[in-house]
Amino acid sequence: MRLYAIISGKVQGVFFRVNTRNKAYELGLTGCVRNNYDGDVEVICEGPKEIVDKMLECLKKGPKYAKVVKVEHFFDIKEEGFQDFSIIH
Repeated sequence: MRLYAIISGKVQGVFFRVNTRNKAYELGLTGCVRNNYDGDVEVICEGPKEIVDKMLECLKKGPKYAKVVKVEHFFDIKEEGFQDFSIIH
């Protein structure tokens, strides 16, 4: 299962990408996370549905200093074939 999410709010400059990568490693997910120019954070992650759902719940909370206002997301069965989870700069 693939999750594609756009997280809005105070999500840049608060270790959101690092926190997301660490959680993905912990859960065994592959994919990527990056900052968008508009201030949002974009996440793509792949793995078993129940694990991807756990990641979605973490994205809705964010790290300690984040203030998540909105998470737009959708699921897809198509996989990109990521080898690991990376931060895109």
